[in-house]
Amino acid sequence: MIEIAPGKLEGVRLLRPAARSDLRGRFVKILQEDVFSKHGIPTGFVEQYYSVSANNVLRGLHFQIPPHDHYKLATCIEGEVFDVVVDLRKGSRTYGQHDSFALDGARGDSVFVPSGCAHGFYVRSQTAIMLYNVSSLYAPSHDTGIRWDSAGIAWPCSSPLVSERDAGFAALADFDTPFVMTPSLRAVR
Repeated sequence: MIEIAPGKLEGVRLLRPAARSDLRGRFVKILQEDVFSKHGIPTGFVEQYYSVSANNVLRGLHFQIPPHDHYKLATCIEGEVFDVVVDLRKGSRTYGQHDSFALDGARGDSVFVPSGCAHGFYVRSQTAIMLYNVSSLYAPSHDTGIRWDSAGIAWPCSSPLVSERDAGFAALADFDTPFVMTPSLRAVR
C-alpha cells in the first residue's frame, strides 16, 4: 500500500510506497490509480523520463507554462535527494511559498507536483536517479523555471553544481506568473 501525506502547499503530496525486499533485491510499486484517486491525485500521464545526477547537483526549479503546463509525479528510484516544490499559482493561499521533502530511492519516495508549481531537487548521495511522469508532452518553447536561489529555500549546499540554463532563470520576485489557482485545483488538496 502506498502511504500518502499532504504537503504544506495545496495539492502537493508525499508518497511512500511499501517496498518489498528479499534476496533478489527490492520491488516498489509507485503508481496505483485507485489509491491515487482516493487522494485526489490524477494519473493522466503522457510522458515518462528520468535523470541521473551526481552528488552536489541541483536541478530546478522547473515547470512548463500554459497551455503546456503539467502536473508531475517525481520519484526517487536511486540515491537520496532534497526535493522542493514552489507554489506559483495566483490566488493560492501558499503563493510564493515552498515545501521540501527528503526522498530516498531505497523506499521509492515520490512527490506529486500540481500544475502551477516549480520543482527541483539537490542530490545528497553519490548519485541519484529521478523518474518523472508528466501530464503533458515536452514543449521546449514553454519549458522554463525560476532561479534556484530566489525562493528562500534553505538548500543543503550554498554552492551546488547548477546548469547554465538553471542559473539564468528569472528570480521568483521577477517572475510574472501565468498560473491561477482554480476551484478544480483546490479540489486536489
